[in-house]
Amino acid sequence: MRILITNDDGINAPGLKVLEAIAQEIAGPGGEVWTVAPAFEQSGVAHKISYTHPMMIAELGPRRFAAEGSPADCVLAGLYDVMPDARPDLVLSGVNRGNNAGENALYSGTIGGAMEAALQGLPAIALSQYMGPQNYRENFQFDAAAAHGAATVRNLLNNGLWDGEDYRIFYNVNFPPITGDKVMGLRVSPQGYRQDCFFGVEPHMSPSGRKFLWIKGGPQHHPTTPGTDVSDCLEGYISVTPMRADLTAHDTIAWLKDQLE
Repeated sequence: MRILITNDDGINAPGLKVLEAIAQEIAGPGGEVWTVAPAFEQSGVAHKISYTHPMMIAELGPRRFAAEGSPADCVLAGLYDVMPDARPDLVLSGVNRGNNAGENALYSGTIGGAMEAALQGLPAIALSQYMGPQNYRENFQFDAAAAHGAATVRNLLNNGLWDGEDYRIFYNVNFPPITGDKVMGLRVSPQGYRQDCFFGVEPHMSPSGRKFLWIKGGPQHHPTTPGTDVSDCLEGYISVTPMRADLTAHDTIAWLKDQLE
């Protein structure tokens, strides 16, 4: 199996090393793992592409490249520059340092990379590691992902739905904020929503007297509705959420037709 991996934390991120190990296990002895990751951190860029300016790409080693762009850019670079003669069988994005559950999924560059792969007609999975008091120590931050990542990906490949729709399914996986030996299992979870937990800004004055704004996130451990991704992760389960890039609110179409047409 040929696997392309990327992330949004950057080419030197520790989570990418975890993903490389997961991908190597899935690819097998005769497989190939290709890395195209951002040269610098790209957290929060969602599905951004560098449409209005070029990006530099550099080969750092065998099958290992860094691009000055977003995760979606890296997927495009992998497909059309790095691997133009043989497309990958699978694209993995992550392992993100921090959860991409709930409303975080809308901002996530990790998910943006998987989404671009799905739009290109490829099977894709985004993987993220929830952080919390039980795994925040350096040696254990990615313990759950490292312990269960390969088995989760293999489970999805063997038993998941991989359709050929125009907006094909891809998967968002979040590992709980605990060590690997404490993981309770796996749950298929819809995307949740943290109530009263919004991004905002915090102003600071520079020494030169100019005002700068830092984007500030809300608490990450507010539970969502039971049975959704954040809630399941906080209960110790790996959450798996099937996603599509189609943003249509299909549940409103019939009603809106009656109202407007």
